Amino acid sequence: MRQERYVGRMSSIWQLLEVKATAHMRRHPNEWFQADGNRADRLSGHAAGLSIDYSKQRLTDDVIDGLLALADERGVLALRDDMFNGVHINGSEDRAVLHVALRNRSNRPICFDGKDVMPEVNAVLDHMETFVDSVQSGEWRGYAGDPITDVVNIGVGGSDLGTRMVCRALGSYADRGIGVHFVSNIAPSDLASKLAVLDPKTTLFVVSSKSFGTQETLANARSARRWFLETAPDEEAIKKHFVAVSTNTERVRDFGIDPDNMFPIWDWVGGRYSLWSAIGLPIALYLGMDRFKQLLDGAHALDEHFRLNTGRDNLPLILGLIDVWNADFLGSDSLAIFPYGTRLGFLPAHLQQVMMESNGKRVRIDGQPVDSHTSAVLWGGLGTNGQHAFYQLLHQGTRLIPSDFISAIRTHSPIGSQQQQLLANLVAQSRALMLGRSREDVEAQMRAEGADEATIEQIAPHRVCPGGQPSNTILFPQMTPEAVGALLALYEHRVFVAGAVWQIDSFDQWGVELGKQMANELEPFVGSDLPDDDFDGSTRWLLDEIRQHWTADQNGGEGG
Repeated sequence: MRQERYVGRMSSIWQLLEVKATAHMRRHPNEWFQADGNRADRLSGHAAGLSIDYSKQRLTDDVIDGLLALADERGVLALRDDMFNGVHINGSEDRAVLHVALRNRSNRPICFDGKDVMPEVNAVLDHMETFVDSVQSGEWRGYAGDPITDVVNIGVGGSDLGTRMVCRALGSYADRGIGVHFVSNIAPSDLASKLAVLDPKTTLFVVSSKSFGTQETLANARSARRWFLETAPDEEAIKKHFVAVSTNTERVRDFGIDPDNMFPIWDWVGGRYSLWSAIGLPIALYLGMDRFKQLLDGAHALDEHFRLNTGRDNLPLILGLIDVWNADFLGSDSLAIFPYGTRLGFLPAHLQQVMMESNGKRVRIDGQPVDSHTSAVLWGGLGTNGQHAFYQLLHQGTRLIPSDFISAIRTHSPIGSQQQQLLANLVAQSRALMLGRSREDVEAQMRAEGADEATIEQIAPHRVCPGGQPSNTILFPQMTPEAVGALLALYEHRVFVAGAVWQIDSFDQWGVELGKQMANELEPFVGSDLPDDDFDGSTRWLLDEIRQHWTADQNGGEGG
């Protein structure tokens, strides 16, 4: 377990940054652009095929220098090196953090407790490739002799969000004749709606659970198993239609899955970083193993950028430090993610887990309370849709809300000039959020439109946009597997950097466990008589409401 040297807010570097933040909030970013024609050239860069512009952030060169000094004071790059070298940087669970090994395409030795993990990683990739090729070629057939036409991923959290997002993002490459479906919510309608359109003879289920004991996943998997056995000749047929991504061979076997069709995952892979592992099997089945490897290639290229660079040349480092700057010095409490292009529609949901499950912590690695804010609340949605909805808050609301604008430059589906319109909207919105529109400009425009002075006096305040909202813009040539891999790795390392500055454990998630434990405690009382227990009044009231409306058939009714 790595021993940390803790440095609090009273450090001289932190205090200097606080002084600079006060001064910077009094200035408008327009001033910096007017004074420095090269600002965008200096505050931008390229990494693994990504073009990243952070010049619209509320910072200057001296702030960047101060943030880099803060990173040095907090040992950020030393912790980065420890991660790549297999040190147990997940202190509360005494685990290494080696998702980077899953996409280590250079095959450089990466050691865990003195043993190179790459032979095991490569063996799983080979197993995946053999299986994927057999399914896609039609060699693997269901119990009735039919080829597989549909894959259903049953998982939750990290076993669902990243894989689902990548399949959506790279749907243009789905030319293998296999459809992919995702079931994660324990609400009955999630599974029922998928099963209603599937043929059990041609459906393959991938049950993804490291422990093979995750409540939601196992509930859905058992229901899918019952549905399958309604038409299958016997339980032996399960072996042709269910595979597992897990470490628990005994539970997998008890379910009826052949252990030969179990794909392992390691303790040093956190759930939110697991799409690069066998958890990504549905990606490979949907897109082909070659494209799954290209996804790994893109992530590895970004990993190498992060591993080998320092200072301003290290873009994940810079973006992570900007997140700290916005949260702790400028007072922002959220980060908005705006992908332009529908194929990245699930990106905000995936990044919510990556950021908030990682850095939503209140104590440092040593168990002592943090003395600053940690993770921002991450939210977002599709770009042009949001322009007609929540962008209003960004333009004229009272909160400082940093945002990321993300898009491929070229599209796989050209229709007229729509891609040009999409990109024009992206650039325009980031520009408008920065520049705003002053009272003077509004009044001048209204006069040019022929408005009288009384109308101008009444309406002009409502049309003013203060501007000054910070943003990053991330562009890449096209939505390729390599580009998506690099984009996701960029955010992973950016989150790592911020967590390292805050000196928290970005790789545990004990808060998630609390809700699971309470759900298990309460489940026996849902729909039954209330227990003779000291549950709080609200819980007892809710359980009583559920009991009163419970039907004899617990699976019936119109519930979601």
